[in-house]
Amino acid sequence: MNQQTTNPEQTQDLPLPLGHFVTLESGLKLHYLEQGQGPIVIWLHGSGPGASGFSNFKGNYPEFADAGYRNIVLDLPGFGRSDKPDDVNYDLAFFVTALNGFINALDLPKVTLLGNSLGGAIALGQALDYPDTVERLILMAPGGVEERETYFEMEGIVRMVEVYSRGPMGVDQMREVMSLQLFDSAVLSDDILAERAAVAVTQPANLFSTMMVPNMTERLGELNCPVLGFWGTNDKFNPHQGMHKILDNVPTARFIMLNRCGHWVQVEHQRLFNSSCIDFLKHG
Repeated sequence: MNQQTTNPEQTQDLPLPLGHFVTLESGLKLHYLEQGQGPIVIWLHGSGPGASGFSNFKGNYPEFADAGYRNIVLDLPGFGRSDKPDDVNYDLAFFVTALNGFINALDLPKVTLLGNSLGGAIALGQALDYPDTVERLILMAPGGVEERETYFEMEGIVRMVEVYSRGPMGVDQMREVMSLQLFDSAVLSDDILAERAAVAVTQPANLFSTMMVPNMTERLGELNCPVLGFWGTNDKFNPHQGMHKILDNVPTARFIMLNRCGHWVQVEHQRLFNSSCIDFLKHG
């Protein structure tokens, strides 16, 4: 496995905070931020050019830390400051294996997995394949509950693929894609655009060409941990009807559906998201 496809200095110069690195038994090196003490929440960001844990969750995890939780904000392989191998298939099995290896490498007890989009699919995959590692799930518009063709009919993904295919993405191109993540793009900060544009140029082409997430709907009945979910009715990336698949199959699940909300609940409805999650963590 070729663990580093970009110049190491490129990764060091990214406009992202520098946290910790851990090398898995596979040789894969993953980067994560950590803040707070207490029960553990692992934050799993979504996909898309330039994504990272910090850009997804900078407005959320500090409040969880203040509430008494140990927050581990992971950069998934292929993203942020983590290794970006150019000779692997970035399918769900690869991501789940990496996450499980990460949990083992840090010798973590049962954790809460909090995942958005691709991160939500990975959280589901981990809970299904390694249920003894997961205490709770918090999901925001998770992937993995539709067929791949359904996702690629969504306006946001169609536009993202179109813009990405034009070549390297600068801030303007990133704005074109990221504005589709939100119901009101006015809340999209220049900082996030700059962070993501800088990361995007370090990502290998195979990251998106090999990304495959199966439809796990038929396995959802295997889940037995508490689940809190969020979905926006204006989501242009993952159809909000997926919420019902989880509710219909997981008796321990409950969802909050929000109007005037796109794919980033945690950004557009930050206060509601933070308070609802912390209440769920404290009271179930």
